[in-house]
Amino acid sequence: EVQLVESGGGLVQAGGSLRLSCAVSGDTFDKYAFGWIRQAPGKDREGISCIDKGNDGRTFYVDSVKGRFTVFRDSAKNTVYLQMNNLEPEDTGVYVCAADLACPPYTGSVFYYDWLGQGTQVTVSS
Repeated sequence: EVQLVESGGGLVQAGGSLRLSCAVSGDTFDKYAFGWIRQAPGKDREGISCIDKGNDGRTFYVDSVKGRFTVFRDSAKNTVYLQMNNLEPEDTGVYVCAADLACPPYTGSVFYYDWLGQGTQVTVSS
């Protein structure tokens, strides 16, 4: 069974950047697609991005992060990353790494993934 451990969250000012990491263990890294799910205060969880399996996996984003966030994977390190630029206060929340055998048909899905990490907190101050 695959295990996911996120890191890299923290406090940043609006307009700043953070890079989240998701360390993957327990199974073959290249078997999985990986998503990022955000839990904002007072809001429902939402999927925000996904990267398909393989070194050239396709990437998917919801409109709210498109052009600002980039998801990528490093098979040599068994790690998935979410580079977040031009952060906004609305990006505040817990970011959870998720895995499944493929990306969901709808990037915003949260119940699709079979494996989830514990999450890392991102706080963007105005």
